[in-house]
Parts: sequence; structure tokens; C-alpha cells
Amino acid sequence: MEINVVIRFAAMRYQVDDYVLDLRRFELRKSGCLIPAEPQVLSLLFLLIENRDRLVSKDELIATVWNGRAVSDSAISSRIKSARQLLGDNGDEQRLIRTVYGRGFRFVGTVAGADANGAIALAPDRHGGKPSIAILPFDCSNPDLAVISEGVPQELIVGLSRLHSLAVIARGSSFRFRNWPGDLADVGRVLGVQYCLTGSVQRAGSVVVVSVELVDLATNTIVWGELFEAKIDQLQTVREEISARVISALDVRISHHEAERARLRSPDDLNAWSCYHLGLHHIYRFNHADNSRALAFFEKAVELDPEFSRAHSGVSAARFQNAFMRYSEGGADDAKLARHAAETAVDLDEQDPTANLMLGRSLWLEGSIESSVPWLERAIALNPSYAQARYSRGWTHMIMNQGSAGQLCARDAMRLSPVDPLRYAMLASEGFMQATLGDEVGGAAIVDQAALEPRAHVLIAVMAAICQVWAGNAERTAYWTKEIAARGSNLTGKIFLRSFPFKDGRLAARVTDALARVGL
Repeated sequence: MEINVVIRFAAMRYQVDDYVLDLRRFELRKSGCLIPAEPQVLSLLFLLIENRDRLVSKDELIATVWNGRAVSDSAISSRIKSARQLLGDNGDEQRLIRTVYGRGFRFVGTVAGADANGAIALAPDRHGGKPSIAILPFDCSNPDLAVISEGVPQELIVGLSRLHSLAVIARGSSFRFRNWPGDLADVGRVLGVQYCLTGSVQRAGSVVVVSVELVDLATNTIVWGELFEAKIDQLQTVREEISARVISALDVRISHHEAERARLRSPDDLNAWSCYHLGLHHIYRFNHADNSRALAFFEKAVELDPEFSRAHSGVSAARFQNAFMRYSEGGADDAKLARHAAETAVDLDEQDPTANLMLGRSLWLEGSIESSVPWLERAIALNPSYAQARYSRGWTHMIMNQGSAGQLCARDAMRLSPVDPLRYAMLASEGFMQATLGDEVGGAAIVDQAALEPRAHVLIAVMAAICQVWAGNAERTAYWTKEIAARGSNLTGKIFLRSFPFKDGRLAARVTDALARVGL
């Protein structure tokens, strides 16, 4: 018998006048009626209300609501204006949201807990906080296309279970909802999952169109969707491509979505998985401050659950970034701690591809590039759709001057995960290897593109400068030389070569010469 658990959230629902803001449902109601609102505006409101005891700076607002992206003052003002309008406030009265010019914003209205009549019925959490998902058979009226409508969901169930970052409902349970005519929320309640992947398969002449959607069952909103097209005689090939692309996309999208939800929770309400996803949210910004925040979240996850392999992998990743990027003088200590955390993660779950990847990467810090290869290849074997593992294997090819094999790895990684947070590094390694293979001009153009991406760190700018020296482009070389200096980095050629210990003497000499030409 399915038992619904009724939970009353004291700190998750807020009442302001006649308005009720429900954090878990991510919605705003007035007198029981749902008020349409942009998600960004709701995020802003929740942030201000949850921190109503203090001033929220503009920088904190940007970091939380806009994920640290560069935004104009007018964009911020527009969202503040919309937030005020939702609650019947305005810029003249400022009775609820007050602007402290030059400093930030503060919520000054009276806030109370929502009344008990608004209790929410949820399926019990059966997975200890781990994100959970059900993959349903794709809707299809043509039995000849069952290789897609039935085959792809089955492959997704198997493939996603390899990630060890998702609780995946078995086929025997999720396939009971084949051609389900009801509300998807019922799937969530019966199976006790947070997410559901649905799809449809249609044929138009010789073309087959496959659409997939990832749905957050708590809010009944689409988190991600994609369309695939293929010729009818390519079904087997497109089946493999769809499965690989969807697995890689879900790994990234669900983690990002979980971080978004965790950021809106009270710190006291965070479990180990929430801390882990918040850590991932910060670590992929690739700067010292965010990496420190990421490490703190990962260590909190370990504190909450010492047996949590992924949390130890997160600690290893943050320590690795500290050492690789030379954020401080403690690089040697970070290198040792990165390896120790990765070894702990593997001991706790030797089948987790991320734990194996982290152990392989930690060996780079010791100069043991060849020793890292078996761990990276094991990560790929455990999860063939693991884009970051394929990119990391390509990086080792680059360091060992095996450019052709490295390019294939980089391209595979970008094909599997075109929106990956490490895409800039994948692109840079592909371009750099193209330059080492003799196409200096083409390679330099690719690395330039990578270095201009928002997340790209200073080492990618150095790679761009090197490639432009090889390409004989004085103007772009000067641009990147100036850009490297403007970032205020204490980077030297010796530090770069410590992070990129090229094994081929001739390649190392070419890199050293280029570094000298850009003042490093």
C-alpha cells in the first residue's frame, strides 16, 4: 500500500500580507490563487525574504540569481521592480523591498509562516536525498519503431544507473506507466521520484523524429528537452546516439537543477546530496573564491555522510583545482589531499566512474600521467557517456603528444555533452592538438574561441597566446599577452609547464619558446 506522508514546512513557506510564497513548490499565491511569475523574479524574492535580517548586496544577488553572470544595473532594477509589483509594492513606497543605494537591497515587510492548512502531501523520500528518476516508455503508435520507443528508455535506465549520482527506477516499475494518460505527478507519488523522463517517437516519410523531456514532478515544469532526427534506415545508429546524449545531458542538467533548489533552502535543511550539488555549482565557476566555497560544501557533505563516495570525489576535485591552478602556496598539500580524497571515494564505491576519474586526475599533480590512464579508461568503461572522463583521457594524449587520439577524445566529449561546464577546456585541448599536428592557424582559432568563453581560466588564455605565437599572428598574441597580465595572475612559464608537463622534449621546447615571447 502506498502511504503519502504529510509534511508541514515551517521554514519553507512564507506569508506576506495575503501572499504565500512556497519554496518547495516554487510558486506565489494570493488568497489561494496562483500568481504567474518569472522564475528569476521568484528566486530574487525568496533570496530577499530568507535573508530579511540583513542587507543583500548586489554582488550576492548576481551570484545567486544570475549564477554569477555579468548583468547590467538596469536588468537588476527591472527584476526588483517586478518583484515589488508581484507583492503590490512600488519604488516610491518601498514598504516591502527597500533599496539601499550603492549597497544592495533588503526585505523589510512583515513575514510569517504560512498557515497549517497549506500542508503538502509528498511521496516519502526513499533514496536518502539522492535525486531520483523514472524513465517512461516513449509514446509511439508505430510498432516498427519500438527499437526507439522501448529500446532507448531501457538503455537509459541501464546507462543512468551507472552514474551512481541518480536513483533510477527499474524497468518493471516505470514501464507500468506505458502510455500513461494521467498526471505525471501521480508517477512521482507512486514511484517516489523527483524527476520523470518522457518522450515521443514519430515518423514523417523517411524521417523519424524523437523528442525527450525531463520533468520536475514537484513543480510540473520541464527542466530540459531535446529533439533528434534521423533517417529510417539509421535507427540503430541514432538509438545509440540518443542514449549517449541523453545520459550525458541528464547528469549535467539534474545536478544544476538540484543546486538551484538547494540554494533556496535554509542551511539547516541541507542534506549531504544538497551540499554536494551546491559544491558542483561553485566548482565549475573556476575561480579561487568559488572553489573555496565548493570545498566547504563538499566537506560539509562528508561531515553529514562520511560514507558518501561522491562527496569525497568533490573534495578531491576542489583540492585538484587548488593545486592545478596554483591558487595558493599550498599546492603540494592540496595534491596529497586530492589523491587521499579520491582514494577514499574509490574505496567507498569502486564502481563509481567519478571516483575513478578523480583518482586518475589526482595522479597528474604528481607528474604520473601514464599512471592516470588506467583510472581514466576505467571511468569511461564504467560510463561510456561520461564526457569529462573522455576529455580527461584526451588531455593525457595531449601531454604525451598523441594529438590525433586526443582530438578524437575531445570531440567525443563535446558531442556527448555540448553544454558541459568543461566545454571550454575540451575545445581548447582540441585546438591545441590541432596546432601541434601542423595546423597552427586553425588550431589557434579554436583555442581563441575557447579562451573567450566566460568560464575559461587564465591557463586557457596562455594556451591561446602560445598558439597565436605559433600561427605568427602578432596582433592576437599581443591581445592575449595583455589579457593574461590584466588578470593579475602570478603565473610564470615554469608554473604553466608544471600544470602541463609535456612529455615530448621538442613540444616542450616549442611551448617554452612561445611562453618566453609572451613574457612568461
